Amino acid sequence: MTEVEWGRLKAAELNERAAAGAIAILPVASTEQHGPHLATGVDTILCGEICRRAAHKLVERGEPAVVAPVLWAGLAEHHVEFGGTFTLSLATYHGLLRDLCASILGAGFERIVIVNGHGGNVSALNALSAELTAELESPIAIATYWLLADEAFAASLEDQRSVLHACEGETAMMMAARPELVDRGRLAEAFGPMPDDRRGTVLNQPLHRWRSFKEITPSGVIGDARRATAEKGERLLDAAAEALAGRLAKGEPWG
Repeated sequence: MTEVEWGRLKAAELNERAAAGAIAILPVASTEQHGPHLATGVDTILCGEICRRAAHKLVERGEPAVVAPVLWAGLAEHHVEFGGTFTLSLATYHGLLRDLCASILGAGFERIVIVNGHGGNVSALNALSAELTAELESPIAIATYWLLADEAFAASLEDQRSVLHACEGETAMMMAARPELVDRGRLAEAFGPMPDDRRGTVLNQPLHRWRSFKEITPSGVIGDARRATAEKGERLLDAAAEALAGRLAKGEPWG
């Protein structure tokens, strides 16, 4: 299988990929609490896994691609009260993304897509895409993996339509990708409020006020992890990777 991870390739190999017009995928995520049953690295692990799978799918279709190391810290102030959480200021996050993308461009890559795996990053990334594109004079695309795979996720999940937090979806994917980091003995406790429409409106209110997650869910979970299975997780991971690869293989969003 063709190697796609930046950190496992030699500089000369990366130069060759850049010269061939490879897509550079930059996964961005978070390290934060994920309820009583999951490790803090869930977002980083899952986003990296999905991006690697998507890159392999692209290579199989004749589209060269590389996956940069995952940016493991993001905007997670709302999780800090639980402990075990790293968070960045918006200015620091902006600066990190600018410098990482500048490094990728400096290595000769011309197409960059930032793939997000953390809900707390979504609003900032959408706004920063314009800033980064202007500052770097290069189109910087943004994608959030579960939004790309919305229909496929809805078909596989029983109690929710998409990713919530430490939920059926994330727990199932961790059971498939890193089962040793799922504490099955704590699954009985792994549930919290379920949004009325199963899409996460508990997190995205029409009238917004910042709140700690502890005000929303004492367990640290949004949704219900108790229906999670490794088989379901494998379907979700593949669906997310296929949704990302499918869009990029079509030349989006640079076409």
